[in-house]
Amino acid sequence: MAGRLIGVAMRTVLHVGCGSATIANMPQGFQDGGWRELRFDIDPAYGVDFQGTMLDMSAVASDSVDALYSSHNIEHVFAHEVDVVLREFRRVIKPDGFVVVTCPDLESVAKHIAAGRLEDPLYVSPTGPISPLDIFYGHGAAIARGQVYMAHKTGFTAKTLAAHGQAADFTTLGIRRREKKFDLWMIGTKVAVSNARIGELLSLYARA
Repeated sequence: MAGRLIGVAMRTVLHVGCGSATIANMPQGFQDGGWRELRFDIDPAYGVDFQGTMLDMSAVASDSVDALYSSHNIEHVFAHEVDVVLREFRRVIKPDGFVVVTCPDLESVAKHIAAGRLEDPLYVSPTGPISPLDIFYGHGAAIARGQVYMAHKTGFTAKTLAAHGQAADFTTLGIRRREKKFDLWMIGTKVAVSNARIGELLSLYARA
């Protein structure tokens, strides 16, 4: 990671559902040395700044962080809770801030299910082989070990993720679909920004 920028005010990024990951695991835009990570998780063992759930982030003040980053978390709440979570994400960012959310892309995975590959590995992660069944319902090996919080309760396509973003009152949205990586990325802002600005945010803060 780049060194801290001297004489430049540090921006804060709230890392929601951080687990063991750190700012070093975030996209390139957060690697310029100008960002300070604040950690939010349900498990205090991860060295958190704030403990809580995505449904109740009251420990974090409104309009208090420059950005929020959440990787593969929103699929762990029920469908009717997604808008509540995204509204909490929107609440805590500053008026000129933005939210970065990434989650599985079920549309791309469904093609492999239709081809009869439900339990065939699509790729190998640090935790082992990942199949379409794992992407739809949560990592089976981890759940079998008792990590039931790894179960997925809902899922998204690019269309439905954008619809949830709109329902949560994000003023401007950018969606990126990485079909070969089986994931979706959403950038949401509190105030209206230009298409050019959304494109810039996607290029810096959503993986290509």
